[in-house]
Amino acid sequence: MASQRGEGETTTTPVEPADRERARAIPEAAVARLAVYLRVLSGMSDQGVTAVSSEELSQAAGVNAAKLRKDLSYIGSYGTRGVGYDVEVLVSHIERILGLTRSHSVAVVGIGNLGHALANYGGFPGRGFPVTALFDVDPDLIGIPVGGIPVNHIDEITEVCLEREVSIGVIATPPPAAQSVCDRLVSAGVQCILNFAPVVLQVPDNVEVRKVDLAVEMQILSFHVARRADEAAGVSAGIDSAGNNGLGVDGMVIRP
Repeated sequence: MASQRGEGETTTTPVEPADRERARAIPEAAVARLAVYLRVLSGMSDQGVTAVSSEELSQAAGVNAAKLRKDLSYIGSYGTRGVGYDVEVLVSHIERILGLTRSHSVAVVGIGNLGHALANYGGFPGRGFPVTALFDVDPDLIGIPVGGIPVNHIDEITEVCLEREVSIGVIATPPPAAQSVCDRLVSAGVQCILNFAPVVLQVPDNVEVRKVDLAVEMQILSFHVARRADEAAGVSAGIDSAGNNGLGVDGMVIRP
């Protein structure tokens, strides 16, 4: 991540051309897993762990070892047989690939319950994502500090985001307002948007949008709960995984 030299002074580590080439070749799913590996490795580093095997890291990250080794091969880190991976070196490699060698200024738009929680979350700055701007339309919120940052009106998005060099925008507004807010962020040069509103945003090709729909995630979990309940009911009824119940044609028992 960005290294701290003194209060208010931040240095950035340049990204090597080879790292940029590797990053372009990494599949989207592998990028998500690299972020998980980084979280696990950072925790290990904090605990004084200096080396880790692929089996240990894969177990801690919740993936199989073969997939982990494939993911790490994308960033040019293969480990050493009998030793494993150097934790600090691997952390450094993943941070460079994920673009975490510099801080990314974040703006949150929509300071309701979710927006308040995001603005007050203390884990963002330490990971290189300081929240530097907050926006809402509620006159009772304008000028009120949340997480130490005064709330601005959404009409000031372009001006404030340009001034504070915001690179990531978070949309936590009601659905009807999301597209308008997105347009304002894009006009301010924000090219990465995290969208919590349950709508599909229309953006230029150079803007990356990640959507987080908690209701959809709950529905997916509901599917898995229902499927497991059905499987348990099938087992208790004597139905195997192929849907057979031990009976032959027309319900007649077929005996060997």
